[in-house]
Amino acid sequence: MLDDPKYIARFDRSDGFAMVAGQPEQLRYQYKFEAPAANQIHNVVLTGMGGSALAAEFIRSWLSDRLAVPFEIVRGYDLPAYVGENSLVIVSSYSGNTEETLSCLRQVTQTGATMVRMTAGGKLAESSDAGTLIEVPAGMQPRFAVLYEAKAIAVLLEQLKLVEGVVAELEAAAKWLLDEISHFAPNIPEDDNVAKQIAKQLVGHPVVMYGGPTLAMPAMKWKIDFNENAKNIAFWNQLPEFNHNEFIGWGNPKDSLMRVVQLHSSLDNDRVAKRFEVSNRLLSGTMPAPIIVTAQGQTKLQQMLWSMLLGDFVATYLAMLNQVDPVPVELIEKLKKELG
Repeated sequence: MLDDPKYIARFDRSDGFAMVAGQPEQLRYQYKFEAPAANQIHNVVLTGMGGSALAAEFIRSWLSDRLAVPFEIVRGYDLPAYVGENSLVIVSSYSGNTEETLSCLRQVTQTGATMVRMTAGGKLAESSDAGTLIEVPAGMQPRFAVLYEAKAIAVLLEQLKLVEGVVAELEAAAKWLLDEISHFAPNIPEDDNVAKQIAKQLVGHPVVMYGGPTLAMPAMKWKIDFNENAKNIAFWNQLPEFNHNEFIGWGNPKDSLMRVVQLHSSLDNDRVAKRFEVSNRLLSGTMPAPIIVTAQGQTKLQQMLWSMLLGDFVATYLAMLNQVDPVPVELIEKLKKELG
């Protein structure tokens, strides 16, 4: 079924596989903005929802051991009280019309913070409020532009001297990633295609994703990809937090329909690997046997990118098996209209 081009074409009406496969090229995109003059920056706050927040999660996770200032993500209508003249606020909305983000935009000017707007258009691009404008390439669903936005954030942070060398690292990762994800493409038969193999094990089931510290963000992205691409309910959590609550919840119900996918990283603390091993053994018979995915790559950046793109392909194949177009999100659009 997944090896049949006619079957794929029947449901991939918006060319979702091409969007997924083209994402590594986003890391090579050359932005032409200059960071604003800023006071000494004590904290970075990005306000955004959906794909815009996901790009920030990627940067925050990847650079967690390199950024010397806190980086917070606001998924809502209001900025935290500490935002002030020593804050950098990135107001990010791919569409430019996200109501929660526009609410935060109106508040930034009252704080004295350095503001940057990042968008592909809409009201955010048209805003007369002060702040550098970063124009992101338009024409796609926000979740397919995550790496465009991540690259923009990296360029900004490097220009402001909050981190060094990250832009070159992203650009160098693009070729490696393109080579790696070629193994997940629709023309690669199921017997040799791990993305197709995983999708077939998940069809008809809610999915629970788990990752350790290195791959917690990709685990969250898999969950989002299942929701939006495959129109499939999914959840996520991370270790070691999992062992302090959710771990014991697998006792009931006994006939769970869930499927579990674990993202394992060779870069995690040895104790995290031990927790995965012991948890799986103790939950044998109550939690479904997990599908274990071991991330490829030598660096944290490579392992995160590889895991994210594999998840994109798995979710898009699952969309085929669920017989839905992976690109449109009609129910979200209906919700926005109902909200007015």
